[in-house]
Amino acid sequence: MKKLLWALLLVAGGFANSSNAEDVLHIYNWNNYIAPETMERFKQFCKCKVVYDTYGDNDELLAKLAAGAKGYDILVPTQNAVETLIKQKQLLKIDHAQVPNLKNINPAYLNLAFDPNNQYSVPYAYTVTLIGFNEQKMKELNYPTDSWAAIFDPANLAKVKGKITVLDSPTELFAAAYKYLGYSINDTDPAKLAKAKEVILKAKPYWAAFNNTSYIPGLAAGNLWLVHGYSNDMFQANLDAKSNKRAFSIGANVPKEGAVFALDNMVIHKAAPRPDLAHKFINFMLDGKNSSELTNLIGSGNPNSAAQEFIKPDIKANKGIFPDQELLKKLEQSKDVDAKSRRERSRVWTAIKAAKVK
Repeated sequence: MKKLLWALLLVAGGFANSSNAEDVLHIYNWNNYIAPETMERFKQFCKCKVVYDTYGDNDELLAKLAAGAKGYDILVPTQNAVETLIKQKQLLKIDHAQVPNLKNINPAYLNLAFDPNNQYSVPYAYTVTLIGFNEQKMKELNYPTDSWAAIFDPANLAKVKGKITVLDSPTELFAAAYKYLGYSINDTDPAKLAKAKEVILKAKPYWAAFNNTSYIPGLAAGNLWLVHGYSNDMFQANLDAKSNKRAFSIGANVPKEGAVFALDNMVIHKAAPRPDLAHKFINFMLDGKNSSELTNLIGSGNPNSAAQEFIKPDIKANKGIFPDQELLKKLEQSKDVDAKSRRERSRVWTAIKAAKVK
């Protein structure tokens, strides 16, 4: 009887310790995609810790989850990756009752084809993939920055060899090549993919690297003159250049042929240890003031109507962050592709990365 009583006390003690265990939210997000000030405020709000891991591309996120990675609560994939994750049954449904601030999202960004009725995803922020550059150096070289020819035409690239990087992302680089060639970024014709491969291979010898992260400090320090990257990263690079009193500024252009418009979304992984904290985080980030910091401090486009009054006027006027209606007509959102097309793109991408530079 004493042994039974002792066992029950041990179990009870275990439950007590569990209930007093430290609250931890695990987030897997893009590089440079939340303001430190916002994160600190959330920790105080939820009285919890946050473990924050980053990735540089949707393919990296999908590959890690496909390999069996678990333990994440919040993920922030782009719309095409959300569609993939839904098909793979990797996500929990959002409990809208726990996210009253969903009302703050501009209806134009809700109930989209990749997730009808936003059952699994909530808009976070958006970016445009464009060309970033050292304004002074480009002026000095009389270099064109209004077209994808800036990163693909060898006649141009000879002037900036070794001072240019492109995104280490098959989705993004193929999209840029497709736009350069006059195709839709979602085209799955193998013949068009072959032409995109040819364009990329001709340009590859002039590029310093395929890179998703270090191009920001490289551009800000003047080590890079031209990059293929995200609008919020160009914003950050320009801030860094200013804070370090560089003798140049960082500009950004959406190429005249068009570009990728990426809507990133908060989702909850199916194996989330703390879906309760995940819902708290989503609702917190949908508060207008909190959301505005994604724009004011990070330079992301913002789908949150309640955030608009807090966004700085000069940022609102930046077309790379807030494209006007004319520019929006030239932008496309990436869609999930079928398995066959995905395998073919993967095969071509592997060949591109493996190709020797002469």
